[in-house]
Amino acid sequence: MTSIMQVILDPSERLALEEQERERVRAQHYEELRSEHNSIGVRIRAWEKLHGLRLPTSSAHPVLRVISAATGIPLAALRDEQQARRDARLALPVTKVQTPPAPDGQVDESAAKQA
Repeated sequence: MTSIMQVILDPSERLALEEQERERVRAQHYEELRSEHNSIGVRIRAWEKLHGLRLPTSSAHPVLRVISAATGIPLAALRDEQQARRDARLALPVTKVQTPPAPDGQVDESAAKQA
């Protein structure tokens, strides 16, 4: 089975088709950014993916206005998402570090007092 790219022998035609495909994908990504059918989180992640950036953590960061304009998400909702992400990071469980037993089999008394 041959692909359309194998059939086209003229390099300029191939380049034109590749450019059309890139433009189609780009337009699809922009539609994903603006679509109100997608949740705010999905639209923010689409913006992050498209631009290779993360949502800033500062609620006063100037790029928030740019994100709002590009996605149609109100600034207050962007700040809510920032807070939700901050809360999620803080809610991660802290793993307790266990001390290995002493090589001679004796119990480390400082570790026993902490337990």
